[in-house]
Amino acid sequence: MPNIYDSAYDLEKAIRNSDEFTRLKDAYDAVMADESAKKMFDNFRNTQMELQEKQMQGQEISEEEVEEARKVVELVQQHEDISKLMEEEQRLNVVINDVSRIITKPLEELYGNPEEESNE
Repeated sequence: MPNIYDSAYDLEKAIRNSDEFTRLKDAYDAVMADESAKKMFDNFRNTQMELQEKQMQGQEISEEEVEEARKVVELVQQHEDISKLMEEEQRLNVVINDVSRIITKPLEELYGNPEEESNE
């Protein structure tokens, strides 16, 4: 029986070698190589993290903060390299979510899905 940690490291290597990760890294490198795109992207990430931190601490997010975040998102989406980076990140996230569903399948089978049982 294989060691579960060895399998996890094999999975990590597979993700690093995947086309999705390679395209994400290329898109990231393109953004980092362009000073204005890098500043824009850093601002976007900082805004995102600040709002998530407030949310996690149970603080209310003001209407002005929401509007400012919306403007930042619109701005970065208009930049071709950043937009491509976000698309590639989304593609890799789909793969990682699929893998997560696969590896948690034994727990789901063990505990079942209570919603499905109540509908039967």
